[in-house]
Formats: sequence, C-alpha cells, structure tokens
Amino acid sequence: MPAQPTAVVAGASGFLGRAITRALAADGLHVRTVSRSGGDVTWDDDVALARAVDGASLVVNLAGKSVGCRYTEANRAEILRSRVATTRALRAAIGAAHTPPPLWINASTGTIYRHAMDRPQGEDDGELGTGFSVDVARAWEAELFAGELPVTRRVALRMAIVLGDGPAQRQLLTAARLGLGGPQLDGWWFDHRRYRGIGENPSGDGRVPRHRTHGRQKFSWVHVDDVVRAVRFVREHENLSGPVNVAAPAASDNRMLMAALRRRVGVPFGLPAPRWLLEIGMLVLRNESELLLKSRWVAPRRLLDAGFEFEVTDLDEALAR
Repeated sequence: MPAQPTAVVAGASGFLGRAITRALAADGLHVRTVSRSGGDVTWDDDVALARAVDGASLVVNLAGKSVGCRYTEANRAEILRSRVATTRALRAAIGAAHTPPPLWINASTGTIYRHAMDRPQGEDDGELGTGFSVDVARAWEAELFAGELPVTRRVALRMAIVLGDGPAQRQLLTAARLGLGGPQLDGWWFDHRRYRGIGENPSGDGRVPRHRTHGRQKFSWVHVDDVVRAVRFVREHENLSGPVNVAAPAASDNRMLMAALRRRVGVPFGLPAPRWLLEIGMLVLRNESELLLKSRWVAPRRLLDAGFEFEVTDLDEALAR
C-alpha cells in the first residue's frame, strides 16, 4: 500500500487554517500542524520542522499575528516578525529536505496594492502601495520567494478580506450593530505614525493617508469557502505560481458593504460616519480605520484565466453563509 500523502499546515488553529485543514483531511491527506504550541510541530523545533516537510505533498503557511488590532509599536513589530520569521523557517526546512514538497502555498494579502479607485489591480499590472501594511506584505512575499528551491512551486495567495464566521466579518457586523452602519467618509484626523512604513526599507512618507472617496472606496472580499477551493485549484494546476489574487471577481464598495451589513443585523438605517467618528469607534473596537477607508480593488485574473469559478459572488450570500 502506498503511504498516505501528507500536508503540513502552519497557522492551522485560526479561522482560515481550520477550514483548510478540514478540507485537506477530507481530500485524504494526513495533516501535520505547525504552531507556537499545541500543534504536531512547534516553531522552536527546527529538527521536527525539517522532518515534517520532508516528503510532504504540500505545505500551507497561514501563520501570523492577526492584523485586527491597534498598530501599537509592539503589535507592528509582531505582525511583521510573525510572518517573516515563520516563512523563513519553512524555507530553510524545505531547502534542507531530502524530498522537498512539490508545492508551497503561503498566505499574503491583497492590501499589498495601492489605494485604487481608478481600476482593479491584477497580478501583472497591479501597483504596490506604501506604508505599514504594504511593507509587511512585501517582506512576507520576499521571504517566500527568496533563494533557490528548484523542486518546489511557490504560490503567494494575495487574499482579499475573508468573509465567513471569522474575525473580519464579526468586527464588521459589530460595527453595524453599534450604529456605525452608514458609509465611512474619509477626512481630517489627527496625524499619527501608526501607518508609517516598517522593515529594512520602509516606504511612504509616514503621514496618515486621506482620500475623498465619499464612501465609494472599493471593498474586495472573498468567502472562506472559495479560499479553500482556490487552494485545491492551485494544487491541481501546476502552471500557477508566484502571486495569485484571491478575491470575488466583482468588488463591492463601502456603501454597498455597509448596506449589506445592516440587512444582516436587521438595522434599517445607518448614519454616515465621518472620519472622526469612525476613529472613535475603531478605538473602542481596538482596530484601525484602514480596514474600512482604504480602497481595495483586487482582480483575481490568474485564477480566472486558469478556469477557476468562484462559488460565492454575492455579498449578501457571503455574509449569510
């Protein structure tokens, strides 16, 4: 009897990690998990990590501190470190493997692109932005694609905001319940340095970005079920490598998002939230206004060109599933 194929999943305890782990197990793979504690392998055990990836059919890395927090100095540093260090550790383990895995899928983020109101951002024509979140994404991907791994195909999943029963959707629904269910209107706010660049080559001028979008900033999203299907699709299509955008084909905008959230929580109206009011609400929620004010317009061109079909393309359906 042939040995059961193995998948190594880092960050398996999170919302997305649990969904992907269940799917891979349902596909007949034996799943080994990597985490700080409680997994089959811990990050501080280099020998066990090397053993885990040696001979694996697939490595999926979703590890990293949640960005659903205030960007304090400590949180900024840990958001960056937790992504870069775990990716570096996996790259070293794969590089040393006697039988390296044929595929390594690493999480990334669609927020790597600039604030876009004029056109969608595809993998080949998208323009990278500046500032903290972009620098984290760039460093994350740079670590993934560094060095030579001739046997291993590497894919960075540039995911839009993932909807489903997870932290992003819960925070958005909470905002709607608290009366922040109208469009978010960018404008003046006190200058701060939380969004300034980070890493070896920090980008941007460190100032808080402001855009007069009148609540029409784009909101790219993807349902967790389609992320799982995209992982399966990438496994099956060996021509896919490098950055791959994962977002529903038609982006919503902020006004459409907030209307859908109000319908979901049964609040019939929502007052528009100017920047000053939104900042107060985000302080209470221990989050950052960037989640709602940056225009994210991510086009999943490589997936669509390869024949992938999204299952969840309606925002109301995504919020209800």
